[in-house]
Amino acid sequence: MQVQSNPLEPFFHQAVRSSYEGRLGLAPAITSYVSHMLCEFADTDNLFRLHDAKGRSIEKLDEMVRASDPIHGTARSFIAERSIRKYIGDYALFIAGMCPEAIESDPSKGSQKPTLAELIRVGKESYYIVSQFNVFEYEKEAALYGQLSNTFEHCILGLAIARRDLWRTINPPAPVN
Repeated sequence: MQVQSNPLEPFFHQAVRSSYEGRLGLAPAITSYVSHMLCEFADTDNLFRLHDAKGRSIEKLDEMVRASDPIHGTARSFIAERSIRKYIGDYALFIAGMCPEAIESDPSKGSQKPTLAELIRVGKESYYIVSQFNVFEYEKEAALYGQLSNTFEHCILGLAIARRDLWRTINPPAPVN
């Protein structure tokens, strides 16, 4: 379990727990992980933290995946690949669950936005790759990433529910007279 370090974490944790554990039956460890991830992405500098060789933010999903490749991409090691793939899994989950406006609904448009299918494929694959780093210092958390990969669609649904609940909390309906 991760240590609480962000004042938003209890707020996010409650919303995520309600949807993840209460409605979808997901594990408490996933709830904690995702609420911590939401806190990380609340800082906009963390949303596009990957950079190319010229220092520009990498914002396209396929370019992120390319950057994670330690053989043909820019990842300097397999440990860097793990770190980048963890970020990609988090990014795909965050965008798919919390930012529906950032998803292309019509794949035939040729948009720069990723489709939901792409986010699911890349997110599941990225968390799976992270789960395969299951020795030494990564052994204890490998299973969590396997769970995230296996329940990725449920995690997206849970975040969409949490997003709706958070919106309602921030914008309560006006009292009816």
